[in-house]
Amino acid sequence: MISFRASLAQAHSSKKALTLPGAYDALSARLIQAQGFSAVYLTGAGLANSMLGVPDIGLVTAVELRDHVARIAETLEIPLVVDGDTGFGNAVNTYRTVRLLERAGASAIQIEDQVFPKKCGHFAGKAVISSQEMVQKVHAAVDARQSDETVIIARTDVRAISTLEEAFERVELYREAGADVLFVEAPESVDELRTIGSRFDVPLIANMVEGGKTPLCTVDELSDMGFSAVLFANAALRVSQRAMSEMLRELHTTGSTNGKLDVMATWEERQSIVGKPFFDELEIKYATKEP
Repeated sequence: MISFRASLAQAHSSKKALTLPGAYDALSARLIQAQGFSAVYLTGAGLANSMLGVPDIGLVTAVELRDHVARIAETLEIPLVVDGDTGFGNAVNTYRTVRLLERAGASAIQIEDQVFPKKCGHFAGKAVISSQEMVQKVHAAVDARQSDETVIIARTDVRAISTLEEAFERVELYREAGADVLFVEAPESVDELRTIGSRFDVPLIANMVEGGKTPLCTVDELSDMGFSAVLFANAALRVSQRAMSEMLRELHTTGSTNGKLDVMATWEERQSIVGKPFFDELEIKYATKEP
């Protein structure tokens, strides 16, 4: 497996951004891998929505996230980038969170400067901690990792409540503290995206949130602006939500799923994506031979 650090460095030098689709469980992660993407992004919002059925307002715990990381990492042969929210507390909590997530299988861990508990980056009512407190969290995250291959992503949410210039000042401090990747969340125009992309000669992340504060751009457009990775954190989840609703409506209305067979995964597709042929081979290999 090519490390995420190496893939990111290649993306940065070639000005061809990585596309990071968001997974919310092991099945969605397997589907992303099967399509040939080079890494998976475990979305914090998607995890809250799918695992707890709640909005992204900081209700998931560090241990719940760790366990989910372990389940997903077990299914993958490509790197897993993990949304670590605020580190689940102060700098000491952040240190522990990075240790937990790295050991569970995270190749990269994203930490943000919101007040704990956080909110979705495109919700109103966000608040941020001081830049110096976040600097200490970045120091803690860098110190906590046990492999130099583990990438630390530092995100600022200050743009929602202040200026783009303050966002720049903050991420520059986070870079100096040791962050490998910078992430200015929720810019509000294409011009702001261009300004972010041209401001720093380090790996940068852009987040495409359909219906959010940031205008939607293609990966090629964002590559040209200077971004090294582009998140589509909850696109798969939202399509799944719509598809499930439509199937359940059909079932409730007609008493049958026959009208949705053409949009369902086939029986064979379902078994293939979860690796049933592999487990069939294991059963044969380890079958007890009758005397």
